[in-house]
Amino acid sequence: AVGMGVGQALLVLLAACAVTPAKDPLLNVCMDAKHHKTKPGPEGMLHDQCAPWKDNACCTANTTAEAHRDQSNLYNFNWNHCGLMPPKCKRHFIQDTCLYECSPNLGPWIDQTDSSWRRERILHVPLCKEDCEEWWEDCKDYATCKENWHKGWNWATGTNRCPWGSMCRPFSHVFPRPKDLCEKIWSNSYKYTTEHRGSGLCIQMWFDPAQGNPNAVVAKYYAWKKRDSTALMETVTPKTNKAECALPWSVLVLLPLVL
Repeated sequence: AVGMGVGQALLVLLAACAVTPAKDPLLNVCMDAKHHKTKPGPEGMLHDQCAPWKDNACCTANTTAEAHRDQSNLYNFNWNHCGLMPPKCKRHFIQDTCLYECSPNLGPWIDQTDSSWRRERILHVPLCKEDCEEWWEDCKDYATCKENWHKGWNWATGTNRCPWGSMCRPFSHVFPRPKDLCEKIWSNSYKYTTEHRGSGLCIQMWFDPAQGNPNAVVAKYYAWKKRDSTALMETVTPKTNKAECALPWSVLVLLPLVL
């Protein structure tokens, strides 16, 4: 919670304790997309980097196995379109795929889309500073021919190839800053933030499942904020429920800031 003001900390605390409807449409949901389950739930085994979501996932084991392949059957997308993508870079794209396919905590950012292969997408998910910057750092020397990987490819062979006339250039040229990479590569699916992991204010692609999923409290905070962004301005603040105030670790760390 480095750099967080008392006001922000209080917002997170209130959001985590706020009494919410029995079924909040923004919480614990799966988007309506190509490979997502209808509802999140436990999975016996999820492959490798997708394993943190196994207790409550929107993906199946088969989806997570495909997410780790160079030439995945999920979308016929080839990471190696400008030469072999280094493993240290590829692991971020795998983790990005795991978050997208598996997370039940993206409800506040689900948006309608008119795509032929999905009815919903994510838009402006606030990604933690470390996740975005490490992604850029590990990929900056790999090359690509496109800034937006969602569209504009040559699919004549059934997989994505660089469009005619395009050049392969280093990531650091195509995406000069971490912000450029995170926001542009998937049509603003992510939003670069200066918030840190564990702050309760940003979504993490990477987390230790032994400590619980930190994104659950983040989704709850943004869902509450979306419902009533002026809650602290009003005389009546959200009521609290003692049972719900057995707060996750990512909120408990904020208590010293508000006491």
